[in-house]
Amino acid sequence: MLDPYLGTLTLNQINGDVVWSVVQGELRKGNKPATVNRYLALIRSLLRMARDEWQWIDSIPKIRLLPGEVERDRWLTREEAERLIQACPPHLAALVKFALATGCRAREITGLEWGRVDLARRTAWLNQTKNGTPRGVPLNSDAVAVLEGEVGKHAQYCFTFRGKPITWQVSSTAWVKAVAAAGLTDIRFHDLRHTWASWHRQAGTSCDELKDLGGWKSRQMVDRYAKFATENLAVAASRIEQAVGGNVVQFVTFSSRSEIKKACA
Repeated sequence: MLDPYLGTLTLNQINGDVVWSVVQGELRKGNKPATVNRYLALIRSLLRMARDEWQWIDSIPKIRLLPGEVERDRWLTREEAERLIQACPPHLAALVKFALATGCRAREITGLEWGRVDLARRTAWLNQTKNGTPRGVPLNSDAVAVLEGEVGKHAQYCFTFRGKPITWQVSSTAWVKAVAAAGLTDIRFHDLRHTWASWHRQAGTSCDELKDLGGWKSRQMVDRYAKFATENLAVAASRIEQAVGGNVVQFVTFSSRSEIKKACA
């Protein structure tokens, strides 16, 4: 997608004007700020790596993301999730069920090895995480059932396709067909992680527990799911119930000075 803009340039030729041409070009195509921001974030990340890690260039342009990006809030209901699973071929259904049970990302699932799984202790250890920090994942009964169904298919990797590790993007043709067959729209594989987190909050899992379960580094990343749980507000909401008298102090209504003068006259 970026090749038409950057394909003929060297790293030190990517300046602010070039970046702005990317913004203008993609907006003219009708892309939303969120889409354009993904391109800008990629360019910024690559340039920072070229400067800070590889030391190929001395400076990079300042790249600001576009304002007006609307936060995506897509998650599946239980019924939608079941329709999706039924529409998936077996290898993909296993990935979907494991993602919904653990909240793991696609790469974390496809890279999971049997040597990092302990079914007896119901735990898996991930070494390929988004933030680069290995973490343990507790396996609930649904996750254990998925893994037990994959035992014996490959000596090293837990999830495979036709006896070989899954090395391609999960959002492949099979995924697109399954989503369409399930009658779903605007759904990505990563939305299964959002679904998992949303289900947890609806079930009463605290934000702190969810942060640890999902391997997020900051509480801010989890606060977006706070809206799904209202248990902590139930007591506050009940304070003005009519059945308990509303617990509202009845104050005398005070009149304004002008109203008092009119009454005295």
